[in-house]
Amino acid sequence: MSTHSSGRRALLKGAFAAGALASLGARAQSMQGLTIGIVYVGPRADFGWNASHYYAVQALKNLPGVKVVEQERVPETRQAYEVMESMIQADGAKLVLGTSYGYFNPFMIDLAKKYPQVEFRHPTTLWDKDKHPANLGGYFCYLDQAHYVDGIVAGLSTRTNKLGFVAAKPIPLVVRNVNTFLVAARKVNPAATVHLIFTGDWSLPVREAEAANTLADAGCDVIAAHVDSPRIVVETAERRGVKSCGHNVSQASVAPKGFLTGAENKYETVYKRYAELLMKGERLPNMYIGGYDLDMVQNTPFGAGAPEPARRAALAAIADLKAKKPIFTGTWKDNAGKVVLNKTYDNYDPYLDQMNYLLEGVVGALT
Repeated sequence: MSTHSSGRRALLKGAFAAGALASLGARAQSMQGLTIGIVYVGPRADFGWNASHYYAVQALKNLPGVKVVEQERVPETRQAYEVMESMIQADGAKLVLGTSYGYFNPFMIDLAKKYPQVEFRHPTTLWDKDKHPANLGGYFCYLDQAHYVDGIVAGLSTRTNKLGFVAAKPIPLVVRNVNTFLVAARKVNPAATVHLIFTGDWSLPVREAEAANTLADAGCDVIAAHVDSPRIVVETAERRGVKSCGHNVSQASVAPKGFLTGAENKYETVYKRYAELLMKGERLPNMYIGGYDLDMVQNTPFGAGAPEPARRAALAAIADLKAKKPIFTGTWKDNAGKVVLNKTYDNYDPYLDQMNYLLEGVVGALT
């Protein structure tokens, strides 16, 4: 596999202005093999969301005939459309991966309509067969399953029974991870509570450090997170002598004493499957979703902070998840006392995708 640096995208702007785009596109289209374009909203080495996609596409290096073109730091503006289009026109991309939420509508929708011969995939479940082009779709790793394992480890690692959670926004995706973390912790430690602070956005390092310090001051001795790059949260926890769980990629290196484990998307599984299908001339599934059962999530290897009983329980939980054992069973109330869950739910039940409540045991609010 060969890659193009971020500077290549800047050079292409000159190609547009010079009228050279058509000839570039013709040469690219005549090349053999498969070209995949991937666009990141932030730096590839962000120790978080963008890095999780970057590391995954590196797995394509071992696939003969596959080339990857990349662009980092692309905002959710018209610039995203232009960068993706340049990957098609100048590089001959047959698959474009737009890895930020705001790329989907309208940019990827419009591009899919304009280039029906190109496949576009977005890491969400936003695609709707009744509304969107057939060459557009999504993929989604159910990271709550890995956060469930985090919760098992956290529940068996705490001494104060106070677990902290630093989260970006009170949207269902994030709320589900918080609730799953709580359910797991209470399964092994019924006295555990999860103290939640929302920062307000995906990447606010100062606010994330403040939140971690506030949780440590409140007596939380394990802190987890769902922000783009939880490095600051994990580093702050380590300085405070507090254990931590990571998110997106491994943060073990910045917490050599207190790191427990972390929840990671395994996009490598998705990207390799896409490449293999396209190289065989087969169409891609519009939606590709899964968790531990489809090797689409994983947990960071245990850190020094994880005690042996927690490790054993975590491995047992992973085995259960691979066997599709349900996470949400029985009756659960929200933290205002209303019954919100009252049966056993399949781990992929759409109802769980709509969580707009915090379960009893979570100390915090959505607003």
